[in-house]
Amino acid sequence: MSQEFFDDDNSAHLFQLIHMLQRSAMMHMGMLQDSEGRVHYNLGETKAAIDTLSMLKAKTTGNLTPKESTMLNGIISELQLQFVKAPSRQRALEDQVAESEAVRETFTNPQEGPSEIIADEEE
Repeated sequence: MSQEFFDDDNSAHLFQLIHMLQRSAMMHMGMLQDSEGRVHYNLGETKAAIDTLSMLKAKTTGNLTPKESTMLNGIISELQLQFVKAPSRQRALEDQVAESEAVRETFTNPQEGPSEIIADEEE
């Protein structure tokens, strides 16, 4: 978001902090890759980031503009929703990785890899 969006420098700095916590939570839910292109799942780190944002919300109550409050509430709500969905995303990714490993093993070492016997049924 651009500096012009915010009412003042303090507002812009607050949302830089909020954005860092949001990105950390998203990365630890496997929604963003790290700088090396890897996907992580660490729901403890995610919960810590969401809890910190919730604490900021509680501590800044009455000190935020309506626009700031709406943005912070929206970010927290979306992260909480994604947090609930994260375990199923993690399982799907693990299944996909396991499947691709099985396929890779089949082509790398056909004698040892999984196989299926396909035969015509006798008439």
